[in-house]
Amino acid sequence: MQTQLAEFIKDTADGQEANAILRSCVHCGLCTATCPTYQLLGDERDGPRGRIYLIKQMLEGETATAKTQLHLDRCLTCRACETACPSGVKYGRLLEIGRETLEEKVSRTWLDRFQRKLLRMILPYPSRFAPLLQIVVWLRPLLPKILANKIPVPSLAPAWPEPHHARKMLVLEGCVQPALAPSINAATARVLDRLGISLIRADNAGCCGAVSYHLTATEEGLGFMRRNIDAWLPYLELGVEAIVMTASGCGLMVKQYADALKHDPDYADKAARISALTLDLAEVLAREDLTALQLVTNQHIAFQSPCTLQHGQQLSGVVEGILTRLGFQLTPIANPHLCCGSAGTYSLLQPDLSIRLLNGKLESLQAGQPDIIATANIGCLTHLQTGTDIPVKHWVELLDNP
Repeated sequence: MQTQLAEFIKDTADGQEANAILRSCVHCGLCTATCPTYQLLGDERDGPRGRIYLIKQMLEGETATAKTQLHLDRCLTCRACETACPSGVKYGRLLEIGRETLEEKVSRTWLDRFQRKLLRMILPYPSRFAPLLQIVVWLRPLLPKILANKIPVPSLAPAWPEPHHARKMLVLEGCVQPALAPSINAATARVLDRLGISLIRADNAGCCGAVSYHLTATEEGLGFMRRNIDAWLPYLELGVEAIVMTASGCGLMVKQYADALKHDPDYADKAARISALTLDLAEVLAREDLTALQLVTNQHIAFQSPCTLQHGQQLSGVVEGILTRLGFQLTPIANPHLCCGSAGTYSLLQPDLSIRLLNGKLESLQAGQPDIIATANIGCLTHLQTGTDIPVKHWVELLDNP
């Protein structure tokens, strides 16, 4: 793809990066076949190739409009297009640059700004999110069923084992997960304990930064990243061997710390070290001898692989391999590459498209009549729960069977 970037961006770091990404695209269109929003809407501008052209035009100086914003906002950032792309186009990074540029050029409505600010003020802060969630749960019996079903019921957390093993790993507590599903990290700690690994928490760590970063509050997101780095580094000096991620969305973000902070002279090297030691829970368990788990099961599981796991982290099939090793029967799923519609804050900001994607995903997950639907990301788990009576769990909870 030939490019002639405008003066305002061509000599910047973002401009040079965007230019390289744009030039790697051969506009073959293979990406459109895997794009959830293109499949729903059939509009070229709602597929990766069309969005790439919209970003290119904007970076070359053409006037961006609210229509440009609409089409970029509709993107789930699922990155299925990256998995399908034969040219290795870094679409996700190009979209970040495009959205940041667009925020400076096109004003949002006051309602849109308010929604995004509210999400950034609540979701990354457990001390704010947890009490608000509890109030909503208390009100659940008073609401119409159609609304009540959309309110997640928090899970109970089993006790954490005492950290007494020589091998130790850190875990990111996260922001909404401790309130919505504290059982996930507790189950992880119990499973790893049986494998001879102690899981510990860093009190000063918090949100991974993804909420702010993906809502184009870039500096705010980088602040969360720096705080986590400062909280984790002392533990690494004491011999912690990895930082374990139980939410694939957070895992993808932390693995990108190195790239996000590469121009920060104070944090570039630290961020690179953190990213290098960050592992999804599936990567940890795939390397371990799992015979100590002693599972006996004939349960049929439908595993929904989050986009951040299979496309973002390129770990497709790893969880499925672990579950199969442990005796679970995996049901077949049509179009497993498609997004469930959660996509971070997408389900709140694009509810109509999100629900359509949810319905399609649940249809394919339920077709094999599973006993349980399992997933690897808190956003997907919560979203899927709203549309089915089949239990939805994080896959590590299936392994917590002492």
